[in-house]
Amino acid sequence: MPEVSQMPEMLSQWSHLLLEWVGFGTIVGLLAKAIMPGKDPGGAVTTLLMGIAGAVIGCGILSFFWQGSSVTPLSPLGFVAAVGGSFLLLLFYRLLSGHFFVEGAEDDVAQYRTLGRRRQRATTTTNRVYVDE
Repeated sequence: MPEVSQMPEMLSQWSHLLLEWVGFGTIVGLLAKAIMPGKDPGGAVTTLLMGIAGAVIGCGILSFFWQGSSVTPLSPLGFVAAVGGSFLLLLFYRLLSGHFFVEGAEDDVAQYRTLGRRRQRATTTTNRVYVDE
């Protein structure tokens, strides 16, 4: 158990580490969202968490395939791995949430949806429904 006199130093180190990860996660998440075309889901907290999780996943995958070395996220190689991991997370999220494919098309084949979703507004007059795109 650490002594009471060491507690302020430990709190300072932990807060410094936390702020590094918050800044790093935000930058990595924003860069991954900038690389992926289209409208991105989520806000600032989602971007931050995606950046941190992408750093863990990307550096973990890189360490797994490049055995015998330690990859830290706050290095140039770790930064590239973190952006790649965040990009993969965003890609899998979009694939699983249906942002890329529309099922149940006219010929029962999934059609590729281009950049972003289109908003549709339904207007009614008497008995007819008109859909504007």
